[in-house]
Amino acid sequence: MKTDLPFWKRKSLREMNRAEWESLCDGCGKCCLLKLLDEDSGAVDYTDVACKLLNTETCRCSDYKNRNRLVPGCVLLSPGKLEHLTWMPSTCAYRLLHEGKDLPDWHPLVSGDAGTVHSAGISVRRRAIPEMLVDEDDLEDHIVTWPA
Repeated sequence: MKTDLPFWKRKSLREMNRAEWESLCDGCGKCCLLKLLDEDSGAVDYTDVACKLLNTETCRCSDYKNRNRLVPGCVLLSPGKLEHLTWMPSTCAYRLLHEGKDLPDWHPLVSGDAGTVHSAGISVRRRAIPEMLVDEDDLEDHIVTWPA
């Protein structure tokens, strides 16, 4: 296999080291939006409400190291879990690579610029609202279709 190819084209998700794995995150923040699960159909609806730890301007977790302890529902991604995380956004690099697709041009690893995820309109920047500003009973009023 050619060694001049970027790591995500040379390695499987399971072969990546921690730094490579972490760099796949494009910083869109979509996975940090609160979701509603229809228990009958299994359908997942995204809301425009962001987890309390998501900085809605930078689209990064404010306490990444402790996120799972502070937000019990926070999912720690791993290659083995991707098959079951069908709610991951279609633009997510982890999902794309798991499905055998390539990274889009706006992905920071391709563009070389962390801002392209925002300038391409992929991130939740200026579209999500912090969880603490919304009553949990009103989440259905915040369902959106743009994250998918």
